[in-house]
Amino acid sequence: MTDSPDFRRYLVDIDSVSTHQVSTDYLVLGAGIAGLRAAIEAAQNAMVCVVTKGAVEDSNTWNAQGGIASVLDKGDSFESHIADTLRTGCGLCDDKVVDLVVRQGPQLIRQLIDWGCAFDLTDGLIATTLEGGHSHPRIAHAHGDETGKIIAQTLIAKAREQRKVKIIENFFTIDLLTENNKCLGVIGWHREKGLRIIWASNVILATGGAGQLYRETTNPSCATADGLAIAYRAGAVLQDLEFVQFHPTTLYIAGASRALITETLRGEGAVLRDIKGRAFMKDYNPAAELAPRDIVSRAILQQMLKTKSTHVYLDIRHFDKQHFAKRFPVINELCESFDIDVSKDLIPVRPSAHYMVGGVKTDGLAKTGLENLYAAGEVSSTGLHGANRLGSNSLLEGLVFGKIAGHAEVRPKNLARQPVIKYEIPHSHRSPLDISDVRNSLRAVMWRNVGINRKAADLRQAIDQVRFWQRYVMDKQFDNPQGWELQNMLTVCLLIARSALSRKESRGVHFRSDHPDTDDVHFKKHTEIKRED
Repeated sequence: MTDSPDFRRYLVDIDSVSTHQVSTDYLVLGAGIAGLRAAIEAAQNAMVCVVTKGAVEDSNTWNAQGGIASVLDKGDSFESHIADTLRTGCGLCDDKVVDLVVRQGPQLIRQLIDWGCAFDLTDGLIATTLEGGHSHPRIAHAHGDETGKIIAQTLIAKAREQRKVKIIENFFTIDLLTENNKCLGVIGWHREKGLRIIWASNVILATGGAGQLYRETTNPSCATADGLAIAYRAGAVLQDLEFVQFHPTTLYIAGASRALITETLRGEGAVLRDIKGRAFMKDYNPAAELAPRDIVSRAILQQMLKTKSTHVYLDIRHFDKQHFAKRFPVINELCESFDIDVSKDLIPVRPSAHYMVGGVKTDGLAKTGLENLYAAGEVSSTGLHGANRLGSNSLLEGLVFGKIAGHAEVRPKNLARQPVIKYEIPHSHRSPLDISDVRNSLRAVMWRNVGINRKAADLRQAIDQVRFWQRYVMDKQFDNPQGWELQNMLTVCLLIARSALSRKESRGVHFRSDHPDTDDVHFKKHTEIKRED
């Protein structure tokens, strides 16, 4: 699928940045698990610059609660993990990629331990737990439900030990610079130093997810789909953007920001109940609370509609309170902050946007369709997840493909090159719109029309609305991250809605109420979008 909406190639005047240019061998965009692992690997042979638009701790990795999936127990097997991943992916996984990622898991987790990552232990062995969609307990966790934070701290410390790694915080990547289908570097904005160009032999996209496109999300504020937007504008192929995974259980307190309640709770015995106190999951799937996330999310939404409620409840009153506080310290503290006594009270929850399954298309070597541009982690579409991500496979994928991307061949830098596409923008005669207002309205439309349950009329309405906002926003020249983020969000929201409209079936996390069946004859294939020149 090609696409030619009213988008500019570059969002800022590149010709105005005649100075303030530097170069490096590897430029890594993002400091989550994929970006840091790529930087550590690349630093064995070359100079590496890591840029992140906020602090190095601002990532989905840092916020990950559940854990990392891998075959660590003697009773488990690679074949079982592979089969679970393929089954959850609903026919769109790449078998070779699944095999590659699953088999590299144990050695990379052992490497994390060697670097100081303190996974929880039972009798001296890595403790594992069960999550929905898995046929065996294989989710390794650290400090209870602080797994992502502990892994991120380990990788940050390891990266900072590397003499050849430089980390630049508060650097907003505005666009990729390209010439003749080659990526030459980026133009970005530093909070204190302004616009900068960084030339690089290789650029690794590891910018994370897109949860902030939705009103209800588990993602931090940085997850605004920037990597997807800049890759699209540069001419890379985006794949399967209709597959957005919603997490079934987010703490729902009216007026408060949403907070993730890990599905590991359900893996360890938590029960979902509606507002009448009835356990309802077996009405929807024999696996009940251990069904894959898409099934649980739709079941919760359906039960909310049946009971005319804004949420359901997670029941852990049968858990040992002291064990719970130790095993899930983050969730325990969260509940206490809202005066929820988990030994007596039910936890109000509802689904939220959680993970972008689709992304920038790559091959098994993390290469995109642009020379010198690689992608790893949530921003990428490697073929591991297919139409639905198996829980806790994302951190594993970030480790594996981060390492792979860090092996890219170092080519001569292009210090003196100038982008061949000139910046041209006519004066806008349209009145400006309030950025915060458009952003909030956009997220509400995506939640309402391009959310868990979709249908053609709603998707077309969303497309029309996004295109309307684009006419007032995409022709503006902004000088701050808030404006660039909004342009990126509008870009990707349109692409998601158009992809969802084109897939006239239900598969994995993509559910069409007007096409509720899976259609292998016409749609057992990927959806690809590429910008027309």
